[in-house]
Amino acid sequence: MYIKNASIFTESGEVINGSLLVKGRTIEAIYEEEQTLSEGSTVIDGKGLNVIPGFIDGHIHGAAGADVMDATEEALDTMAGALPEEGTTSFLATTITQAPENITKALENVARYTSKQGLAEVIGVHLEGPFIEKSKKGAQPLEHIKKPDPRQFDEWQRLSGNSIRTITMAPELDESGEFIRHLYKSGVNMSAGHTDAGFAAIKKAVPYGLRQVTHLCNAMNGIHHRDIGAVGAAFQLEDLRAELIADGIHVAPEMLKLIYDNVGSERLILITDAMRAKCLQPGDYELGGQPVSVTKDRALLADGTLAGSILKMYQGAQQMLRINNAGIRNIIQMTAENPAKQLHIFDKKGSIKPGKDADLLLVDDELNVHCTICRGAVAYQKG
Repeated sequence: MYIKNASIFTESGEVINGSLLVKGRTIEAIYEEEQTLSEGSTVIDGKGLNVIPGFIDGHIHGAAGADVMDATEEALDTMAGALPEEGTTSFLATTITQAPENITKALENVARYTSKQGLAEVIGVHLEGPFIEKSKKGAQPLEHIKKPDPRQFDEWQRLSGNSIRTITMAPELDESGEFIRHLYKSGVNMSAGHTDAGFAAIKKAVPYGLRQVTHLCNAMNGIHHRDIGAVGAAFQLEDLRAELIADGIHVAPEMLKLIYDNVGSERLILITDAMRAKCLQPGDYELGGQPVSVTKDRALLADGTLAGSILKMYQGAQQMLRINNAGIRNIIQMTAENPAKQLHIFDKKGSIKPGKDADLLLVDDELNVHCTICRGAVAYQKG
């Protein structure tokens, strides 16, 4: 595959009116001038568009009627088939707090699953809960919340085929740091979420191995002048990256700007936290066994609690692009580079460089997706 006549945002800079060669599933070369190719090459005319790395969604529960907790190959195929249209080329299949046997089924399903060519790639699991603070449960079912249990986690990790890459947990429930240390040493990305931890508790957990904050501002305490809490910790502690649902609903546009100005694109990770109703019409759905009412722009439990989102990745990126001083290079950091680095897969994904996976997007200057390429295969093309 050969992409020509495009601005290519490589790992080291921008190649204006350049071209890019894909061989198999990887990027073979990047050129400043158009090349003469052998017969049989698939040529894509970039028509002056931008080529950027594919989006990595590190926190997504479902899409197009499917959910990770359905625990079927068909559900993961459905999600993987729907996500390229929004620019997502790889994702963490995200579980929810549920009965242990249901979490087990979802993890075993991911262990059996093989990502298919031409679909977004499942790069692991984000275990959201059940080791969270009850008072900050959000849309997580209260009756299944548990205290941190290293043995339970180890069993789940074994059953998942060692695919759990991120875990969301409440660090204040692990006062000794034993749980965080144990998981961090095994390579798991430790993320504070659904937590009532103040600034001191978050800071205390960082030396244990805490490295991320889950959906910043949501399901945690806010900034207070006597304790700046988990949000303030994300502002001040440079060891932490922070997930962000940039739909303007979970976090107000004014707060998105405040976060961007204080945390910066170097430490933000855009996610969708989407549930199964994404890509579908408004109506009645479910999340973690709970009924969810979905309108044209949000998903709500019966008590009015936000139940994930129906956000698409390019929409979150567009929201951030509108913030002062944010450019395409900043968007690349928040949607590709940072999540790849956080998950220790930057050697394969997260930037455009020869030898890396050919996860590529052709987008215009407003980040509308015109073409999505997943590991060297066209997965979506705008009609």
